[in-house]
Amino acid sequence: MRTDGGARSAPALTVVIPALDSAPWLPSTLTALADAIRTASADVEVILVDDGSTDGTADVARSLGAELLDSVHVIEQANRGRFLARWAGIERARSRYVLLLDSRVLIDRSAIRYALSRLAERGHPVAWNAYVPTDPAAPLVGLFWEVPTHVFWGRFLRAPKPFDLTTETFDRAPKGTTMFLADKQVLQEAFRHAWPKGDARFVSDDTKVLRWLAETHGIRLDPAFAATYRPRTSLRAFIKHTFDRGTLFVDSYAGTSILRSVIILGLAVLPVVILGALVWLVASGLALVAVAVVALLCVVALVPLLLAAINRCPPRGLLAYVVCLPVFVLPFWLGLLRGVVIHRKSFLRRSTRELE
Repeated sequence: MRTDGGARSAPALTVVIPALDSAPWLPSTLTALADAIRTASADVEVILVDDGSTDGTADVARSLGAELLDSVHVIEQANRGRFLARWAGIERARSRYVLLLDSRVLIDRSAIRYALSRLAERGHPVAWNAYVPTDPAAPLVGLFWEVPTHVFWGRFLRAPKPFDLTTETFDRAPKGTTMFLADKQVLQEAFRHAWPKGDARFVSDDTKVLRWLAETHGIRLDPAFAATYRPRTSLRAFIKHTFDRGTLFVDSYAGTSILRSVIILGLAVLPVVILGALVWLVASGLALVAVAVVALLCVVALVPLLLAAINRCPPRGLLAYVVCLPVFVLPFWLGLLRGVVIHRKSFLRRSTRELE
């Protein structure tokens, strides 16, 4: 698009898509995006950042961009993690507003039109978190997180409605940058504030960004601004993601409060304590007591199932939790241990501030 003087004008919106080995997902992702752009009748720039893919993601993006959209600007970089992939796209964005969109997300047809209409209103929020439910048709291995999600945010999920994420309400509703829209300058400031001090692949790519935005500007979570998330579909991918999630969990919450730090350290030590106690019971001739302890632990592990059911978690999500929980525990714990080691300084640095 050009102005009368021939100079290139800024688009209404820039969509930034970080992608790692996303070739199988991109045809449907970009098709849905193209449909949403046509529905909005707006000038939208699309930037895809290939974060070191090995499956031809960049080539697929270029081909589909020419077919479905005016073009897709592709940036290729070595694998540095989603945080820095998003940053590369944000830096290249020409629009005042940036929409972060993950490569496995199907944006709703009306989402861009709705967002642009709200941004045209006076006094609109500067940051918008999309409502992104998981595809109910996903394989069971991809639905495991439905139970934890409905345990922690069941009140919101029972009846989704516009919600403002602030310092006080930050933990009361689901949030993330799976699909997230914000003023570019504000988003850049949030990223600088949350800039990783070590390897960006081992830090949360969004929690610190979101926490800063919620504290300084507020974030509007709006069910009318929506998409569908398509989770990982193989057991191997689930295990790797669970391992990484354990590490990112530590980075997201270590030191944000003394209680959270204690909980994280407790989770790191608890399995060792339990295993040691079971070995001692068996060695002491108290095998039946050990069996009773294991049975009790199984019951405790199933408590979230009841809470999620009360909060209307879909039946397949409940089944996925039961089936995948035995596979989840060890990788998450190992990832959590890795996170405690990598982010050990965070416990003292932030928790000490709370005591001051």
